[in-house]
This record gives sequence, C-alpha cells and structure tokens, in this order.
Amino acid sequence: MSTYKTAKKDRVPIAQKAAFGSGHFVLNLLPGALSFFMFFLLTGFGMKPLYAGILGALPRLFDAFTDPIMGFISDNTNSRWGRRRPYILVGAIASGILFMILWQMDETNSQTYNFWYFLILSILFIIGNTIYATPLVGLGYEMTSDYNERTRLMAYANTMGQIAWMIVPWFWVIIADPNLFNNQAEGVREMSVYVALVCIVLGILPALFCKGIDSSSIKNRKEINLKTLGKNIIQLFKSIKEVAKNKPFVKLCATTFLVFNGFQMVAAFSVYIIVFYMYNGSYEAAGTWPAWFSTITALLTAFIVIPIVSRIANVVGKRKAFIIATVISIIGYLLKWWGFDIELNQKFNETALAQSLNNGLGSFFETINPFLESLGMSWFNIDTSQGVPWLILMPVPLIAFGMGSLFTLMMSMTADVCDLDELENGMPRKEGTFGAIYWWMVKIGQSIALFLGGLVLQLVGFISDAPVQTAETMHSLRIADIIIPSVTAALAIWVMWNYSLTEEKAREIKEELVARRGEL
Repeated sequence: MSTYKTAKKDRVPIAQKAAFGSGHFVLNLLPGALSFFMFFLLTGFGMKPLYAGILGALPRLFDAFTDPIMGFISDNTNSRWGRRRPYILVGAIASGILFMILWQMDETNSQTYNFWYFLILSILFIIGNTIYATPLVGLGYEMTSDYNERTRLMAYANTMGQIAWMIVPWFWVIIADPNLFNNQAEGVREMSVYVALVCIVLGILPALFCKGIDSSSIKNRKEINLKTLGKNIIQLFKSIKEVAKNKPFVKLCATTFLVFNGFQMVAAFSVYIIVFYMYNGSYEAAGTWPAWFSTITALLTAFIVIPIVSRIANVVGKRKAFIIATVISIIGYLLKWWGFDIELNQKFNETALAQSLNNGLGSFFETINPFLESLGMSWFNIDTSQGVPWLILMPVPLIAFGMGSLFTLMMSMTADVCDLDELENGMPRKEGTFGAIYWWMVKIGQSIALFLGGLVLQLVGFISDAPVQTAETMHSLRIADIIIPSVTAALAIWVMWNYSLTEEKAREIKEELVARRGEL
C-alpha cells in the first residue's frame, strides 16, 4: 500500500483539472458526434454505402500521418505561452468551425459534389482536430510529475470526457425526430452548429488555464521552420524509433489495443441484440433502450467507476488496479448472457420488485412528460406499459470497469513512461510524440476493430436489411458479444502482468531527473 503524500507543488489545482477535463469533453464529443452524424450520410443525404465507407476510412488514414508530426512539432516548440497551449487555442477554434462547415451540405446537391465536399472538409477537419488533440494529450502528461496526482488528473479528465458519451447516443434520436426538424439533413446541419459552438467555448479553456512544465528549461529542441524540414523529418523518425524501443510503453499500447478494440468490435452488437433478439426486429418496440444503455454505461463509468479505479490505483498501484478492474469487466461481459435473456427478463418483470420499479419509473415520466413535450423532447420518455428489461442493466456497472480504468490508468502510466524516456534519451521531453503514437495506435486499432466487427456480423449470418434475424444468427451473435471482449481483456492482463514501471521505480526516476536538472 502506498503511503506517499503528494507534495503541494505537484498538485494540480481543481480549476486546472476542470479546464483540462473540458478539453477531454471536447476530445470525446467531436469524434463521437462525427460517428453518429455519419449515419445520416446514408439516410439524410442519400450517400451510397460504398461512398460513405470511403469517407469514413480515408480521413482516418490521413490522421495516422498527422498525429506524430504534430506531436514532434509541439515537443520542440518554444514560445512565451509554452509548448502546447498556442496550438490548443488555435486547434479548438479551427476544429469547431470546420466541423460546422463540414455538415453544411445540401441534400439536393449531386452525390459526387457532396462526396468531394465532405472528403476535402473531412481532411481539413482532421488537421484542425490534430492541432488541438495531440498537444492537449501532451499537456496532460506534463501538468504534474507526481505518480499518484497523474492518476487523479486523468481520472478527472476521463470523467468529464464520459459526459460526452452520455450525450452523443441521443443525436440520432433528436435528428430523426420529425417534430424538431423537417428532415434529417436539416437536423444534421443545425445540430452541427450547436456541437461546434460548445467545442470552441470549452476547447479553449485548457489553453487559457492549464499550465505545463517550464519549457524554458528544456534543452536540445529542434528548430521548427521550412529550412530545417529535412532534418526534422529525420529527427521525427529517430524519436519514433526511441519511443518504439520503450518496453513499458509498448506494453501500454498493446494493452490498450486489446481492451479498447475488443470493446469496439462488439460495441454495436448490444444494439442489434436489443432490437433483433429482445424485440424481434422492432425498432419501435425497442424504443430508446439502445440509447439509454449507452448513456447509463457512460454515466456509471464517469461518476462511479473512474473514482473507484483512481482510489484503488493510489492504494495498490496502477498495474494492480488495472488487473483488478479488467477482471471485474470480464465478469460483466459474461453476465450479459443472462442480462439479455428474454425469458429471464420476462420472469423478473413478474416479480414485485420489478413491478415496483416499473410503477415508479412510469410515475416519474408521467410527471415530467408535459415538460418534456414543451421542449420537444417526448423521445426521452421510457414506456413502462410492456415492462422494462431491467436485467440488461445488470452487467453494466461491471463492464464499465474495463473502459473506465483503461484510459485513466494508461494515460497516467504513459506520463510515467515520459520520465523514463527523458532518463534514457535526454531532452527534449517527448510527451507530444508519446501521446501522438499512443492515439495513432488507438485510431488504427479502431479502424481494424470496426472492420472485424463487420466481418463477425457477416460470419454469424446477420443481414442488415432484413426485418428479422434467424435464431441461430442471434445465438451466435450473443456468444461473440461475450467471448470477444472477454478474451481480449484476458490477453491484456497477461501483457500487463510483468509490467516493470512500478510506483517505486517511477519515484526513483523522478528523483534522478530532479537531480540531473539541478531543481530544488
């Protein structure tokens, strides 16, 4: 058990944590909104599925090249405002404006025109978002040098980031509501403006209020201009090579790849199981339960799981906390078999407890329905007349430990790795490069996971345009929904079992760096 008390100078003030957290809210809201809005390329703008797939893939491939470059640039920047904050300010404004312009298409335009318009604007948006996101991640790694305070900072940031995932599942419900918009294209155009404004306002807060390390003391930075472009490209590859040789960092990347992409592969399966298995293909009967499932998961992750994981990490260390949380998530995945069982849900609805819960929930929505209707939010209602599938919520708190612990602990541990890199390779520190490569790996892995998820759907016989699915298909899909994330999580535990950068070693590295720099 750790008995170390964080020094006052290493604590991040609550205002800075809140500002950094607002940045992570934007960091989640923009890609989350983009993913949900992409659905309406087909239904609202009449884009062919093949074209929509190309528009989803090509900008992400471009993103894979821009992240490391931006990381290198921010690592070597020298300005009176620090290495990261000028880019965060410019990137937040550019990201918001470009996101808004991206979706101002007209559905009456030709499909070719809309394709090229969206592709070009997507690439520009990716550049703007990279200018924002990569320095923001790097800033978080350098806001404190304390082992435990890093975990607390990342826990705070990821809690606020989860709020975005409580919101984005409702975009498809709001945009498709005929009482709010004349058509889906109009809904996308208007909602994109609101998303952009929120992202600009909240996105600039880290640039205004967060403080990184004193960049004036950083040595050996490369000069960033056109004359040094060739040398800098060589140095960039050298930095990437040094990062790739960092064994603890490689383990963090491999672990994230396994847990996150195991989750991503089956992320949509819960929606299909709810609609096609539990409600026999009726979207109307399923109502808003797919959105509620995602929202409740994010809610529990943000306000229950992340604080618990942060506390466990401060007591037993980050590696052990990750293993504990991941084991709990595996139990949650296994419980989905019973949580999504139709007969068990029907039997539970016959119990006095379920009837009491249904009556209470029904009374609550009857009370607030007039208010919701006045706001045009009647879609927010839950119909309890046919019973509520309460058991689908049973695994949620346990599953939430997987994603709730992952980025909180992995990002905190990456900050520790940056210290190790400085010890082994000297200045300049490479928070931006480490952050860029880490998230580059996440993005590439996500693309692979989405492809493999579609492959699994095809292998189990899922037919996208069929009104109902066969019993064999849904049985196989339910098995895949459990087995895939459980296996990848178990492999992640195996990878992290002998992770060597312990709290004791991290503190030794910090002391050695302080002595090397001549700091008090």
